Amino acid sequence: AIYVPRIFCLGLSSSDREEQREELACQLLLLAPLEWLLLGEEPAAGLALLQENNQPSALCGHVFKVGEPTYSCRECAADPTCVLCMKCFLGSVHKEHRYRVSARQSFCNCGPQTVELSPFQPEICGLTQLPTDMVGRAFSVFFIILKYAVDLLTWEHEDLLPTGLQPPEREDTYYCMLFNDEVHTYEQVIYTLQKAVSCSQKEAVSFATTVDRDGRKSVRYGDFQFCEQAKSVIVRNTSRQSKPLRVQVMHSSVVAHQCFALKALSWLGQIIQYSDGLRRILCQVGLQKGPEGENSSLVDRLMLNDSKMWKGARNIYHQLLMNSLLMDLKYKKIFAIQFAKNYERLQNDYVKDDHGREFSITDLSVQMFTVPSLARMLMVEENLMTTIIRTFVDHLRHRDPQGRFQFDRYTAQQAFKFGRVQSLIGDLKYVLISPPSKWSDQLRLKFLEGFYAFLELLKCMQGMDPVVRQVGQHIEMEPEWEAAFTLQMKLTNIITMIQEWCSTDERVLIEAYKKCLSALSHCHNSLPDGEQPISLSLAGHSVETFRYQVSQEKVSIHLPVCRLLAGLHILLSRTEVASHFPEQLPLGELSPPLLIELPLRCLVLCAQVHAGMWRRNGFSLINQIYYYHNVKCRVEMFDKDIIMLQAGASMMDPNHFLMIVLSRFEVFHVFSTADIRKRYREANKDLVQQNTLIEEMLHLIIMVVGERYVAGVGQVEPYDEVRREIIHLLSIRPMAHSELAKALPENGNKETGLERVIDSVASFKKPGVTGRGLYELRPEWNRYFNLYFHHYSRADQSKAEEAQRKLRRQSGEDTALPPPPPPPLCPLFGSLVNLLQCDALLAIEGAVLQWAVEPSGGGWTESMLQRVLHLVGMALLEEQQQLESSSGDEDVTFNYTCKITRPGEAPSTSGSVLALLESLQNTPHLEVHKDMITWILKMVSNIKMMRERTSSASSFTVSLERGSEETMRDKDKAERKRKAEMARLRREKIMAQMSEMQKHFINENKELFQQSMEELEASTSAADHNPPSAELTCVSQVAVGPRRVGGTERRQLVTCILCQEEQEVRGHSRAMVLAAFVQRSTVLSKNRHCNLPNPEHRDPLFMHPDLCLGIHTASCGHIMHATCWQRYFEAVQLKEQRRQQRLRGHTSYDVENGEFLCPLCECLSNTVIPMLPHAASPDHRYAHLTAVRHSHNKHTSEEAEPVVPQGFRVDFTPQNPFSSSISEMITTFSLSTYKVGLKVNPNEQDPRVPVLSWSSCAYTIQSIGIHTRDRCTHNHPREDDCLSSLTRFSSACWTAAPLKTVHTHFIRLLSALVPDTQVENTPSILEIDMFHLLVYSVLAYSSVHCLDQSGCGVVDSSHLHLLHLVTVAHLVQILLTSTTEEVCMDQDNSGSEEEELTCQLYSTLRKHLGSVLPEVSSGWQLYRCLKAGVLPFLRAAALFFHYLNSTAPPAELMSKTNTEQSSLPGKALPDTPVCVFSWCCHPGVRQTLQGGGAIIRFPRESNRLIELPEDYSVLINQASSFTCPRSGGDKSRAPTLCLVCGCMLCSQSYCCQTEVDGEDVGACTAHTFTCGAGLGLFLRVRESQVLFVAGKTKGCFYPPPYLDDYGETDQGLKRGNPLHLCAERYRKIERLWRQHGIAEVIGHAQEANQALVAIDWQHL
Repeated sequence: AIYVPRIFCLGLSSSDREEQREELACQLLLLAPLEWLLLGEEPAAGLALLQENNQPSALCGHVFKVGEPTYSCRECAADPTCVLCMKCFLGSVHKEHRYRVSARQSFCNCGPQTVELSPFQPEICGLTQLPTDMVGRAFSVFFIILKYAVDLLTWEHEDLLPTGLQPPEREDTYYCMLFNDEVHTYEQVIYTLQKAVSCSQKEAVSFATTVDRDGRKSVRYGDFQFCEQAKSVIVRNTSRQSKPLRVQVMHSSVVAHQCFALKALSWLGQIIQYSDGLRRILCQVGLQKGPEGENSSLVDRLMLNDSKMWKGARNIYHQLLMNSLLMDLKYKKIFAIQFAKNYERLQNDYVKDDHGREFSITDLSVQMFTVPSLARMLMVEENLMTTIIRTFVDHLRHRDPQGRFQFDRYTAQQAFKFGRVQSLIGDLKYVLISPPSKWSDQLRLKFLEGFYAFLELLKCMQGMDPVVRQVGQHIEMEPEWEAAFTLQMKLTNIITMIQEWCSTDERVLIEAYKKCLSALSHCHNSLPDGEQPISLSLAGHSVETFRYQVSQEKVSIHLPVCRLLAGLHILLSRTEVASHFPEQLPLGELSPPLLIELPLRCLVLCAQVHAGMWRRNGFSLINQIYYYHNVKCRVEMFDKDIIMLQAGASMMDPNHFLMIVLSRFEVFHVFSTADIRKRYREANKDLVQQNTLIEEMLHLIIMVVGERYVAGVGQVEPYDEVRREIIHLLSIRPMAHSELAKALPENGNKETGLERVIDSVASFKKPGVTGRGLYELRPEWNRYFNLYFHHYSRADQSKAEEAQRKLRRQSGEDTALPPPPPPPLCPLFGSLVNLLQCDALLAIEGAVLQWAVEPSGGGWTESMLQRVLHLVGMALLEEQQQLESSSGDEDVTFNYTCKITRPGEAPSTSGSVLALLESLQNTPHLEVHKDMITWILKMVSNIKMMRERTSSASSFTVSLERGSEETMRDKDKAERKRKAEMARLRREKIMAQMSEMQKHFINENKELFQQSMEELEASTSAADHNPPSAELTCVSQVAVGPRRVGGTERRQLVTCILCQEEQEVRGHSRAMVLAAFVQRSTVLSKNRHCNLPNPEHRDPLFMHPDLCLGIHTASCGHIMHATCWQRYFEAVQLKEQRRQQRLRGHTSYDVENGEFLCPLCECLSNTVIPMLPHAASPDHRYAHLTAVRHSHNKHTSEEAEPVVPQGFRVDFTPQNPFSSSISEMITTFSLSTYKVGLKVNPNEQDPRVPVLSWSSCAYTIQSIGIHTRDRCTHNHPREDDCLSSLTRFSSACWTAAPLKTVHTHFIRLLSALVPDTQVENTPSILEIDMFHLLVYSVLAYSSVHCLDQSGCGVVDSSHLHLLHLVTVAHLVQILLTSTTEEVCMDQDNSGSEEEELTCQLYSTLRKHLGSVLPEVSSGWQLYRCLKAGVLPFLRAAALFFHYLNSTAPPAELMSKTNTEQSSLPGKALPDTPVCVFSWCCHPGVRQTLQGGGAIIRFPRESNRLIELPEDYSVLINQASSFTCPRSGGDKSRAPTLCLVCGCMLCSQSYCCQTEVDGEDVGACTAHTFTCGAGLGLFLRVRESQVLFVAGKTKGCFYPPPYLDDYGETDQGLKRGNPLHLCAERYRKIERLWRQHGIAEVIGHAQEANQALVAIDWQHL
């Protein structure tokens, strides 16, 4: 009582040091004495001893962290809640089975840890290992501490303490304690706190995060008045929309004791880990009954006060219960009984509470109810099933006068409550998930009691949400329909499970059936069936029924009692109870017309909605019909209605059944009147609607007779049912595994039975780098295709029909789609087949065929005819099957063929059905159905022959039958061939006519054609950037130096994509530009985290070899006139300004930053590159001096200069070689690279402008060099265009800058190579990237060279000198940084000339640098090192000169660089000792080599994305152990992995937001600025999706490189199939990154999907 308030009472200073001090004091002063007391010795030693003697429980007991991977075996687990942790799973047999992985976001679910998978362990008495005195001490210590903790956590007073804990002197110190609720948002809480306790935004965010995590946080510390004031502000601010935030002012000592109580509970949890005996003691202490009797044990008190506690306290004591009671089967059972006793009260508390289920004690139900033995014990002893159902019904109190649920006009509060009540259905599912194998009388009794309660629930649903057809005007308010369907979906699995339980015991089934029947008749009695009875007669039969019209009365889609009865009726048939105990079943009491009435109304409603008769009832009805057929609901809705109709039809006269159906479909009068014209007059309905109703009615008859793939209706297994579903799904098109799984109904275990069947009917096609794996139907299953499959939607049916006909045409068969052979029916449903041959149906068929023969004015449709033909086909197949299966003597009752040959009866005096069919066979308007009619007639003749044949001549007739079939087929084939031949001849004739006309036209307009042909030739040669240069052999392809070969003289003709005008690229014509995108890049960076100096003072002239930040330019290669582009861009800007006034929708490009989409391909661009003419060939400049040419090459340009001294005048400015429009574009692009590269505002005067353009040129060539090197392929044409324009632009960009600036740059660059005392602070040779230096100096030299007006100086030789000089510098650089490791390989030759020269150079370097360089003995190694290091540089240099001088492209780039390299060191060595000496003397070199900075080795390794593990669950595991770096060890909610550097970040959360450029951004966005220059690639581990981010406003999701075994990604980890890395897809992402294509992908994605634009990417 004295220490606790002192330790835990420190005001608000929650710094880390304070927290550590608090921890330490608590451990030393409070917990350590307890440990001494308990163990009676030094705690460390005592605990170690306990652990040694411990016999651990057989359960693993691992409690899952947030987001940790859990595994459930799909073959062995009793239910989906049976999960294993990673360690147990990897050590089990299940990893060979099919399993599911999921990252649980919830509380531990390792409940029945393999309880059902491994046999129960015998009880080991754990108390024997503990010394007796310790047992006594443990009892008392545990009791005192647990009681103390329970008292304080359930304590109601805010400023008093329980007696005995009052502190000696009472101070006036209070906390204002804010509690968590699930109603208010983060933003509301943060805003309120800022006002109430005047804290900063940062502090408010931290408060809100803690409140959300721990459930409460003190927001103010001080005297009572001070805290009360804060409380009133908070309550006032948050009570406007909803109930206010919960705030309490609590005395500091109360808070302190509560904190210690939590610490004490955690301590108990740790102590019992050491010994099983101690765990048992704690369980006993917790469950011991107190003096008050019922519900008085400590655990009961905690449980019943659960909803009053805050989140942190709940979590800690739930954790303790998991670690103690639930780890021990004996105590788990006692706890489960207590839990079941208090079930109703706990659930009521939960429904009133607003915390998520994972923070409620009710969530522990999964730990107990999923153990079947426990669940059944609770069902028998505590009547659990009935309790759950009654509690559920009690919560849904809104009823209509008939006692049905009424969900309309729910308030938000009620809707929230309804959402929470649904968790009860989950508990019921756990209890019923595995049906019992042995029944006891007690279990039967209690189950039936639960079943009756469930029937009461269904009775409240029967007929809810009834609808009436709107006539006249549209419905005003859409009625509420979702709640009823939500309930239906939740109950679907329960209804199925209850039927499964019934099917395992005959007595239970019979009782349930009787009860359900009486419930149904009770429902019928309450129907207002006072309609007047009427009598219908058709085809010589008549039936009594009553008048009811769906289109005028109330009708409801919800009929769960009927449907449950239908389910039980099938079970009677499937388990053969009906045939074993007919006397016990009330089958005589069944009134078939009553059974079929309600389901029939429901199906008629669907038909009328399809026919468009209910349009004025709005969308709610359309949605209800959609869900009625949807895979989630159809098993217990649509399917059961069809079964109910089948049951009714099998028990009544088929003619009566059909007449009732006709009457309910409101089309009876159509078939009962003889005269066709009269039938229009009578119909008050729209004709189209009536035709649709007739089609739907025929479809219904097809389904009632033909749908036999339900075990119990037809003689099939569940396996066949799934197989048939799959065949029909794959008949539409090949599908992926996930599509198939989605389209099949799941059972309670989330299984569809797909995997057992799929391989037998389909073959799997693996995916490529995009797309997904698909299943294709094997051809031998096509004959099982049924066009009128009952689960097809309209759209599916037409797609499937199209696909099947196409297949048949391809394989050269006829296009008939006959019905597939049906499986035989079960005895209980056997009489269904008589529907097919009853008089009423024949009359209907005859009528439709008659209308088709004399088509008058749209009274019939082709699909009507198609359905009739299908019905005829089904009847014939049925007859054929009966004939085949009957032995010769018994008479076959089914004689359809005889009936269809009789002419029609009285009303319609038409011919027989058969005669009508024959007359239809050749009518021209029914070409489509001809094959089907032929098939039917063939079947009829076959059946006749079968009936006529005697058993002796059987073999003979069969062969005859075959023969007749074949002759018919041959006729057909000949006919088809003749038609095809005629079509071919017709086509040829037309083609001949056309070519004749063409020739005629060309002759008339000869000169026009002449002209255009010439132009064509010219433009093709211009467009051909690489003309075939066979005569240029490898040697003569020199791109630099006096001997270089010029590009073929070419005019470059290009077309503007905006105005379609052609123009040649010339220096003085209108400017043409390429759309381009400039971005900062770190793709080649070897030092990601270097801090760049302030952009204002950064000097970009020397690029460090770590290439830490470059500027990359890419282009889509589309060309425009500069003026056209400017007009286009201005239009885009205007549009954007107008958009801002209307609404601030983002676009995928940012106009303020100069971004736009290329007008042709919509590629993201932010600038344009001007197109400049190709460099002149070296010889055409002085063609008249051919004789003097050789002598010139011997001189260098310096010697030639004095001849014409004009360039030496101070005021000399060379003329600009470009027109003003081109110069303007040169400036535009220079400023773009400057602005992007330095992130500063454009400033034309800045001397750094040309440098950044050169830098972009060098960096782009380097990055392209790297990925072509890795791919070993040639550049893409658009890369080619971009690079050649970029290089030519760079060589001209000095014209836009003051000459003096460029000269200064050149002098500084040169002094880095040729040391000059006058130039200050030049970097050392190790701090310069040589390729950048080469590009800069070559490009800057142009400005020096322009001073030479003599026309004799040749720029090429200086380029060659610069190349030599830089190359030598690079060689030195390589040797200085080389690390040669000894390689033991025998060299064949004892050192070539190159090796000796290399050694020579190296020894020179050692001479200058002394001991800094190690001694290397082997010249071969040095040479190898040198060769590897210099190759990338030479390759890049070759590319650069190729683009600069427009040489024919270096096709043999590899061989060229090799030959060049072998000779280079030799040439360069003798001339450069001076430079080498001065390079080595630079102080920076020695300093770097001695460890004063990172040394970059050559060749630089090209960067790759990080290595990812092959198995995705390794990543999930890694992420689950990742804690948020800012909120003290809290688990991160959205761990995200950077694919570039491998850093794990805590994304999408307030805790990790940081400020970048004055804006709050999330961890990922902030990371992109340090790691990828604003561009990032991340893998969101829990969602399994790749995230691309560019800047703060752009981003998109990209398919991850992880696929399951079916070749599909699983974004969101919803399916849970094991995922594995697909290397090709990962390489594709890497290629995108290395080619700088990420920004473009984001642009395209955002254009294609506007939803992406609205996401706040900067908060991720």
